[in-house]
Amino acid sequence: MATPIVKTGFGSLMALLGTAGTAAAAYPEPWQLNFQKPATEIMERIDGFHDMLLVIITAITLFVLALLVIVMVRYNAKANPNPSKVSHNTLIEVIWTAVPILILVVIAVPSFRILYAVENVPPADITVKAIGQTWYWSYEYAEATEAGEPVYDFVFDSFVAARTADEVQPGQIRLLSTDVPIVVPVGRTVRMLITAPVEGVLHSWAMPAFGTKMDAVPGRINETWFRAEREGTYYGQCSEICGVGHAFMPIEVRVVSDEAYAEWTKQMQEEFARDPDAPPVNVAAVLDLLSGDTSVVDAEQPVPAEQAEKDDLARLPQ
Repeated sequence: MATPIVKTGFGSLMALLGTAGTAAAAYPEPWQLNFQKPATEIMERIDGFHDMLLVIITAITLFVLALLVIVMVRYNAKANPNPSKVSHNTLIEVIWTAVPILILVVIAVPSFRILYAVENVPPADITVKAIGQTWYWSYEYAEATEAGEPVYDFVFDSFVAARTADEVQPGQIRLLSTDVPIVVPVGRTVRMLITAPVEGVLHSWAMPAFGTKMDAVPGRINETWFRAEREGTYYGQCSEICGVGHAFMPIEVRVVSDEAYAEWTKQMQEEFARDPDAPPVNVAAVLDLLSGDTSVVDAEQPVPAEQAEKDDLARLPQ
C-alpha cells in the first residue's frame, strides 16, 4: 500500500549519505562493454566466470575457423580433384564426442558453485522486503531485539526521481535515481524478500553490481541476498517488462557505514514508521475478485485491484 512521502528533515540525511557514497557509484555508462564494477563477492565470481567463458568460446571459435579455412584451402575441387571416400574414423569420432563433454564439465563446476552460493542464503544481519507496485517499489524494514522489542519498523515508497533531462538535479541520474533510496550497511549480509501485490503484475528486482536478480511474483515471496563490500551508490532497475511504467522503476541502493546506517534508520523511523492502526487487507475480497465473484465484496471498501491501480497511477510523477 502506498505511503505518503514526507520530506521534513529528510533531505539533510540524504545529502550526507550521498556525499559518503558518490566515489564508488556503479551505473551503466555510454559505450560500456563489460559488467559494472563488482561490489559483492558473488558478482566478482560471476565476473570471473564470465571472463573464463569468454576465453573458452574464443578458443572454440578460432579452432573451428581454422578447421574451416584448412578444409576450404586444402580440399577444394581445384586442390583436391580426387576426393577421399573415407566415411568413418573412430579416433576422430571419440575426440569430437569427449572433448565437448570435458569442456562442459569445466564450465559446469564453477557454474554450480556460483548457483549454490547465490541460492544458499546465509544468516542475515538485515532483512528488507521489496514490493513491486505498479509502477514503483515499496520497501519494508523491521528489526527487533532478542527480547522481541522493536528496534525499528518502517515502510516507504521509492519513485523515480527524474523521468526527463529537465528534471535531473545535481547528483541524480535520469531514470536511475530515486526520491528515497534504500540504505544498507557495508559488509553486512542483507536478505531481500521480493514480492508483489496479489492484484499486481510481475516485476524483477535487479542490481547488476551485486549480482542480484529476483522476480517479484504477485502473491508469492522470493528470497535472495547480497553483502556489499564497498561503500557507494549503486543503481538497478526492474528487469521484467511489467507494463506502461516499466521504464520508471529504478532501484537505488546506498551502502554506508554502520554509524550512518544507524542514523538513517533512526530518521526513517521518525518519518515513515508503520501505522499500527492500519486496516488489514481484506483477503476474502481479493480472492473473490480473482475468482470472478464480486458479490461478497464489502460495498464500503473499494475493489482492491481497481483502487490500487487508481492510486498507483495517481502517484506516478507527471
